[in-house]
Amino acid sequence: MVKPPGVEGDLEKVIPAGWSATAEAQAGIDAQWLERFKDRRLEALVAEGLKNNGSLQASAERLRQAQQRSRISASAGRPQVGAGIAGSRQRSIFLGIPGVGVESTTFNTFGVSIEASWELDLWGRIRAGRKADLAAFESQAWQYRAAESSLQAQIARAYLALVESKQQVALAEKSIEIVTVTRDSIADRFNSALSDEGGTGAQYRVAESDIASARAELARWKGQQDSAARQLEIMIGRYPSGAVDASASLPALPPVPPVGLPSELLLRRPDILAAERGYAESAQREVEAIKAVYPAFSLTGSTGTQTLELSNILSSDFGIWSLGSALTQPLLTGGRIKAERISRESEANARLIELHDVVIGAFGEVETALAAEQYLRAQVSATQEAARLALEATEAARLDYQSGTSDVQTLLAAESRYILASSSLVSLQRLSLDNRINLHLALGGDYTLHQK
Repeated sequence: MVKPPGVEGDLEKVIPAGWSATAEAQAGIDAQWLERFKDRRLEALVAEGLKNNGSLQASAERLRQAQQRSRISASAGRPQVGAGIAGSRQRSIFLGIPGVGVESTTFNTFGVSIEASWELDLWGRIRAGRKADLAAFESQAWQYRAAESSLQAQIARAYLALVESKQQVALAEKSIEIVTVTRDSIADRFNSALSDEGGTGAQYRVAESDIASARAELARWKGQQDSAARQLEIMIGRYPSGAVDASASLPALPPVPPVGLPSELLLRRPDILAAERGYAESAQREVEAIKAVYPAFSLTGSTGTQTLELSNILSSDFGIWSLGSALTQPLLTGGRIKAERISRESEANARLIELHDVVIGAFGEVETALAAEQYLRAQVSATQEAARLALEATEAARLDYQSGTSDVQTLLAAESRYILASSSLVSLQRLSLDNRINLHLALGGDYTLHQK
């Protein structure tokens, strides 16, 4: 069956001049972007989710339904042949001559037949319907790929959230250790009545307060870790059978995307391809409605036998046959045909507008992700520097405090800045990875085209 033509040319009215529908762009969505994160656990979890996720399985069933509807539609406009066998027994009663009574007769009838019918598609109405159903199946196929791609991204984000929470738990535990050492040092000096050297009761309570705050952060991140694990287990269809294994630290951010990404990459996006096939379907539905006003011409024929004796049912001596044709022209339909045509024309216009919006939205998503890439990179770099300086300040303040040349407030402030900067750095690294996932999702895969 010939599928409906592409409608990429209609997009030239609204999309940037860089748009180009090349053969390479029709290669479809590319899932190789996951390999850029170099995390085997992540790849294994995504593969498990694609196999077990309930929502994706439901989408696959809808795809099967659309495929069967397309196959049903493909049979329209072709000759239909059927065969049958029949038998009957009939009794007739006749009024006889007065005084003679009532007479009756009983006889059997047997027959076999082969019947054929064919509606000639002179104007292409049936072909338009078949093309529309095929486009609907293709649209559903791309919607399935869109659901698949979305699930990959959701699993990746949930996995990164789990890894971040594990790192934050480790940082909170480390911060408790750091502040505990300082508190113990203050306690030793307080017990030795060395208030001038940083051993006052107020300083001790400040350190205790910092420990309590660190414990609260530890509890918060442990809660987020548990929540992220449950969410990930649900996505991959494992909940509540067992815990999810995640790396102890976030993967390194892949290299910076190349400059000047070709707009053809967007043509791999399944939501764009699904919208384009949806518009192609509605355009063919409109053609079907326009041609419904033309007359329909059909041929019918049958052949077989009919006899009173079952033994003669296959004898050609009792053969019967018939041929017929019909021409049907709708005349008065109460405006139904006109209303159907206008409705389908409106649907096609709506689908085209939706396609335009999807394409423009795709360009916006790519630009947003690329812009966020720059800002996040700058934030990560500055926060790394802040964490490094805070660590140096903490080490120097501890030495000064131990030698008696600095007060404990300076040490506690330096430790607090180091802990805060370290936690912020992990969060920013996770946000950078999330943004990279958004970019791959916006591009429909990796930064290069892979032809089928």
